[in-house]
Amino acid sequence: MPRFTKNLNLPEVYIINWIDINMIDAMEWLPILKENPVMRTASAIARYLAGVIFLVFGLNGFLNFIPLPPPGGIAGQFMGALYASHYLWVIFAVQAVAAVLLLVNRYVPLAVAVLAPVIVNILVFHALMAPSGLPLALFVAALWAVIFVDVRPAFAGLFQSRSQARA
Repeated sequence: MPRFTKNLNLPEVYIINWIDINMIDAMEWLPILKENPVMRTASAIARYLAGVIFLVFGLNGFLNFIPLPPPGGIAGQFMGALYASHYLWVIFAVQAVAAVLLLVNRYVPLAVAVLAPVIVNILVFHALMAPSGLPLALFVAALWAVIFVDVRPAFAGLFQSRSQARA
């Protein structure tokens, strides 16, 4: 038996841990009234704007109601490969589903998590292959960041330097 557990008072440790856990839970569920109303409004606007943008572009991938000219050069080759492999259908479906989640304000952290890699790919595509679309990509990334700041408590476990061992 290790020497540091010899004088351990287990009931006291359990009570302290229970108090700590309940304090963390209380901090996570602070009343909405204590939040900044400006940030809540900005987050709601960003959520609706991002939802509309992703819904329009996601549905456009299936319905083609906004005809877009095919990009030229390497961007066109890249998009051609994505189209030929039907990979774009998956991307458009993910965009549409996440957009609906944002617009109905349900499972917003899930929508934010699903849209993160899509936005990264959009940013990289426009930064490296089609710079003309970079302003809209940066705008969507900024909207995503505002939404993420609002729902960041849902991602608290991801930003820990070490995983906690479960007993």
